[in-house]
Amino acid sequence: MDCGSVSFSRHAIERMFQRSVSPDEILQCIRSGEVIANYPDDSPYPSTLLLSFTRAEPLHVLVARHDETQSCFVVTVYRPDPELWGNDFKTRRKS
Repeated sequence: MDCGSVSFSRHAIERMFQRSVSPDEILQCIRSGEVIANYPDDSPYPSTLLLSFTRAEPLHVLVARHDETQSCFVVTVYRPDPELWGNDFKTRRKS
């Protein structure tokens, strides 16, 4: 994902701390993670769910991007639960 700058929401910082995810892992995911979902109607900016693997574990990062400034805002970060996600961590399991 192309970002001019990256900021972290308070929520994202709290989740990073709770889940032991470093800023470097987040930045790696933004730079080279795979887009697994787009949410064009999110407000105030469209967002994208990214997947990458850090420390041999899957990582999801939700990033909102302001198209005019190309600034990115990390909304949340989590390790996807295998009970909720398929083996590829890209597809949500049906409930």
